[in-house]
Amino acid sequence: MNVKITSFEQLKKSFKLTKEEEAYSGGNNSLPVSITSHFLSLIDENDSGDPLRKQVFPTVNEEVEEAMEYIDPLAEVDHSITSRLVHRYKSRVAFLTTDICPMYCRHCFRRRFTGNMVGPAKKDEIREAAEYVGNHKEVTEILLTGGDLLTLSNSQLDFMIKTFREKAPSLIIRICTRMVITAPERIEEELLSIFMKYNSAPFYLLTQINHPRELCKESIEAISKFINMGIPAMNQTVMLKGVNDSVDIQEELANKLLFNRIKPYYVFQGDLVSGTSHLRVNLGDTIKIEKELRKRVSGLAMPAFVMDLPQGGGKVPLTDCYVKEHIGKKWIIETLDGEKREYPDTY
Repeated sequence: MNVKITSFEQLKKSFKLTKEEEAYSGGNNSLPVSITSHFLSLIDENDSGDPLRKQVFPTVNEEVEEAMEYIDPLAEVDHSITSRLVHRYKSRVAFLTTDICPMYCRHCFRRRFTGNMVGPAKKDEIREAAEYVGNHKEVTEILLTGGDLLTLSNSQLDFMIKTFREKAPSLIIRICTRMVITAPERIEEELLSIFMKYNSAPFYLLTQINHPRELCKESIEAISKFINMGIPAMNQTVMLKGVNDSVDIQEELANKLLFNRIKPYYVFQGDLVSGTSHLRVNLGDTIKIEKELRKRVSGLAMPAFVMDLPQGGGKVPLTDCYVKEHIGKKWIIETLDGEKREYPDTY
């Protein structure tokens, strides 16, 4: 289907919806409905349970708010220096470049900001954030996020990067985008040349690929353009029910990413954001998948499974504990296969 979906009404006319999809009314902090033509082309129209479809088709389930869910689960507002700049970790900040995405993922954790149609950051907001970063030398990295950074025009992007580079030439910049997956045609030479102009410090490409089928020929080519010009690519996957909550899918994804020069970086447990409980995987199941995946893939292919704790608690690793006991001068360690080994203390 070579059409971009820009509203729920258009979605209803273009697809046969399930009862849960049909019952969606768009209330309770729901995101806009927008799906790119490229991503639509990857969805099996005849499979209502398609894992790609689950990420972008709204259902009535997202209008349900469970206990302990929040519109701002990571307490970004509490850690905001300005309306656009979040400083939650000592060494890095996040700048909300825009609230607009070419495609709105139904599991988005930043619903309090994304999709409100406020638009790109104004020049004064960019200058204010750059001034702050330049004056705080402990900040070594910035995440240019949103929304999706690459929805900005090339001139807007040029101004933003130039402004941050002038105030902090050694600042590592993370390019946080799903555009390489949602609209890979956006990655053209004029766009790439902007990053080459301001390479006084490294850029890193941070993608979000949740299922192996998203990593198609067009997306691989788009990501390779960054890699070929010296910008490493790292992927952050969100654990999603019915999408990738099996070790087989996680194994396939990790190996496919690595084969295409993309480092599997994080697998995130779903945040406690309002309206996403139907997509959230049980934490115990996530830990089991992490343990089994560690047996199957190499260290290069193994992502860190993490949880972003509620109320701004920060990231913590999600892993089974292999250090079991400390007896006298010996540690008892469990192997991946459940056997016990002894390791002596050193004095």
